[in-house]
Amino acid sequence: MGNSNLPFSAFVTNGNFVFTSGQVYLTSEGKLLEGTIKEQTHQVMKNLKGVLEKAGVTFAEVVKTTIYLTDMSNYADVNEVYASYFSEPYPARETVAVKELPLGAKIEISMIASRS
Repeated sequence: MGNSNLPFSAFVTNGNFVFTSGQVYLTSEGKLLEGTIKEQTHQVMKNLKGVLEKAGVTFAEVVKTTIYLTDMSNYADVNEVYASYFSEPYPARETVAVKELPLGAKIEISMIASRS
């Protein structure tokens, strides 16, 4: 969820907005979670939940997300897990295919939340 040696913050706030850095499926031990793309997506969402909580917001206040995938064939599985964390009205979102992600991850998600 953030390494103090890296030149970025896990989140920043601006007015009522909270912007998270992209999260991959790092475990609390700092290693990528082995497992299925669904298990990895759950870990990403768990990491984002922790970042949002530190910022004082929840998934209910997320207004925008970006999902980065290295393989679009994982889209349906990722979407199924992602959807389980939200209810209507869903955040705006884009899903982007990328060549590579940090640490060799297959998925990264960032979020923007708005405090009520």
